[in-house]
Order: sequence, then structure tokens, then C-alpha cells
Amino acid sequence: MISPTPEAADAPLRVLAETRRLPDHQHMDQHTLSWIAGNRPAGPSAPATMPHRPALLVPDASWFAGPVGFDSVHGILHNARVGLLVQLLAQHHELGRDQALALATAAACHDCRRHHDRHDPGHGERAARWLVGNLDTVTRAFGVPVPTETITAVALHDVPYDAFTDTQVSAYRQSPHLVDLLKAADAFDRYRLPLRRWWPDPGRLRVALPPWLPPVAFDLVVHSEQARLDGANHGEALEHALHTVLPE
Repeated sequence: MISPTPEAADAPLRVLAETRRLPDHQHMDQHTLSWIAGNRPAGPSAPATMPHRPALLVPDASWFAGPVGFDSVHGILHNARVGLLVQLLAQHHELGRDQALALATAAACHDCRRHHDRHDPGHGERAARWLVGNLDTVTRAFGVPVPTETITAVALHDVPYDAFTDTQVSAYRQSPHLVDLLKAADAFDRYRLPLRRWWPDPGRLRVALPPWLPPVAFDLVVHSEQARLDGANHGEALEHALHTVLPE
């Protein structure tokens, strides 16, 4: 792993990415967020219909692997936004509400065992193992059971389809729609990253995507990250973004 240099600690993520100096632990900054906000994708700003408002599931800071991971670009805000996006996609694909909530509960923990914000192979499997060992804690926190097939989706979310082992292919075939939905929701929170080439690539996904998904995902990133930079706690920042992007 590459440790941050002293000058990198104060430089914006956007600058560090352009100069290939991103540190292990990456945190949003105003310079980077302002650049992101200026590159909004076109499209409708909200789903045409929304049978159920998505539930906001905010993971606890203690669930994350390291002392700084919960506030990084793979931390609480990211995991919770993926939980929102996976519910919206689940509704679009006509999954039942219980199954959508179960997948969102798993999604809210999908990156909780990352060691750092760089390429971290195996973090999906680590998160899945953590979920298995902490099912009671997660269920108490969110009030939603986490069935095995949703834990499988967490285990596979970071593995490219063409890199699946035979065992992973077998696991995928048990619940392909859940894996596909989590991968898509995770991909569409990539608008938080500081280079456009890292933003969502629909060609890598296996689900039909509604035209409102890019702008909704983008707006959730911008509004929640800005609120956090302005001093809101994680829950407040996410509530603000949800009510701004998807008003009741």
C-alpha cells in the first residue's frame, strides 16, 4: 500500500488523482466536490413512480474495519447511499418490498470491512463474513432480517463477472438478480470519485437501468457530501440529501 506523503495530506482528492498520488484513506473535500457538482449527468431528476419511499439505513461507525474508514469515500455515506439506490432499482425491477429492504440492509454494510480506499481485493468476502457474525447486531439496528442470498450479493459485489471462480459462479446462479442489483447500485455511487473515467459504466452491468438513475444517484452524492462538509453528521447529511432529491 502507498502511504500519503505530507503534501498529499492537504491536497484535494481531485489533484491527487490527476497526479496518481491518492493515499490509502481518502476523504471528500470542497475542491473535489465542487468539480463533481459541475459535471451533472443529463436526465430526469426523480423516478416517475415510486410505490415505496426508500428507507434510509445508516450503518454504525463501529462496524467499519478501521478508525478512519467510516468517514472515507467508502464509509458511512457511501454504504447508506448504495442502500437507497438498491431499493430504487429493486422497485424498478418489481422486487417485493421485503426483499428490497433485505438487500438494502446488506448493501448498507457492503464495504464495512475495507482496509483502505485503494484497490482492496476480497473486501466483499470479508464484509459477508462480518455480516454472518453480526446478524443480530445488524437486524436490531435496522429491523430487517438478512437472508443468505443477500449476503452472497455482498460477497460478490467487488468481483468482476469475468473473474468469478467456479464456486462464485455457482453462488451467483442462486440469486443473480440480487447480485446484479447490488453491483449496479454500488457502481452508480461512483459519482463521488474524483476522475470521470471512474464514474459509472453501464456496459459492465447486467440490469436494465432507468433514465432517472444517473441524475438521482449524482444528486444524492452531491447533496449528502456537501451537507457533511458543512458540518452535518452522517445521518443528517443523508436525510438532507434524501429529502432534497426525493421529496415526499
